[in-house]
Amino acid sequence: MTERPFSISGELTEAGHRLVQRVYYEDTDFSGLVYHARYLHFLERGRTDYLRCLGVEQRELVGADEEGLVFVVHRMEIDFKSPARMDDVLTILTHTEKAGGAKMVLNQQIRSGETLLIAAKVIIAVINAKGRPRRLPETLAIKFLEGSKPL
Repeated sequence: MTERPFSISGELTEAGHRLVQRVYYEDTDFSGLVYHARYLHFLERGRTDYLRCLGVEQRELVGADEEGLVFVVHRMEIDFKSPARMDDVLTILTHTEKAGGAKMVLNQQIRSGETLLIAAKVIIAVINAKGRPRRLPETLAIKFLEGSKPL
């Protein structure tokens, strides 16, 4: 049996990106459930490591050319389906729905086992280092769309 190498950045799958994270005490509120705002942290880690696994280094994009290239969250829709608890092992799934022009649309899920906890749609604006909209380079758009199937 061939063992796959472990990566703290998760892995690319046929459906997009998969990242596993544990819920720690710091993620919970007084009830022992994950505090609602902490889910934003888990989603951000999923998006960041998705880029990393695609070979996209955000730090390099900022100074890639005269304009730079930055990704910022423009809009986020979140459906809270079920709570996570301390010590749960979460799977954060990220998939590209659209990439082109000056925006990307990413669909994300947070699951505990087979249970869907969070479903999110995230619209990412592509801007330059001065905060003005800029087009996503076609090579990057293709990279985001390659092999990404709906969750």
